Amino acid sequence: MEISSIRERIARLQTEHRTLDKKILTQIQSFQQDQLELQRLKKRKLLLKDQIAALEASLVPDVPA
Repeated sequence: MEISSIRERIARLQTEHRTLDKKILTQIQSFQQDQLELQRLKKRKLLLKDQIAALEASLVPDVPA
């Protein structure tokens, strides 16, 4: 995968991560919280965070020890 396409993917994932953060906050502040939906959103957000970290790690060149 090319560096530019990795960076683009990271940017898309970060945008989705921020969107989920807003949805989670809205759900928490709601009078009728849907715990199952809240759990699903948090799980998706964590998955995105892991994907972002993995992609960012792939941008770091290997340094011999």
